[in-house]
Amino acid sequence: MSLLPSSARRWAPIALAVVVLDQLTKWWALNTLDDRDIDLFWTLRFNLSFNNGMAFSQGEGLGPIIGVVALVVIVVLVISLRREDNPLADVAVGLIVGGAIGNVIDRLFRAPGWMRGSVVDFIDFQWFPIFNVADMGITIGGILLIIVSWWSARQAELAAAADGADDGADDNDDDDVESADA
Repeated sequence: MSLLPSSARRWAPIALAVVVLDQLTKWWALNTLDDRDIDLFWTLRFNLSFNNGMAFSQGEGLGPIIGVVALVVIVVLVISLRREDNPLADVAVGLIVGGAIGNVIDRLFRAPGWMRGSVVDFIDFQWFPIFNVADMGITIGGILLIIVSWWSARQAELAAAADGADDGADDNDDDDVESADA
């Protein structure tokens, strides 16, 4: 018997992998990009940047509020997942939770300290805001969660329509039997 529910056994390793990969790449960026950029191809380059706001560097200085909101989102996602038994939803939640935790770690432990720290960003297309692995997890997980939610709603609509059609066919069969008896 496992201590974790089946959904947690699916999303928790994904979240852990995102956190580890995020923190390792941020460590690499801090140690490699502190005095230079690395151009890769086309407009993609690694460029060290620090973000004390939220996505796309908006809300500068709101780190403590953003950190608390991220923690609330994590809790809500994990609780809502208890009602869902969809492995794809588990992957989406794992990506989102891992990304949120990765960025909250930066806010907690980077200077100037406790929830005021800046998030390390380093992936730069030069025509899009600079981001990191945690941001990719949040974005990909969010898109995947929207797709899963849409697909689940669509499947429920189709099932309800099929049930309605079956009920209508059953009602017509009863009418035909009564007419034949008369």
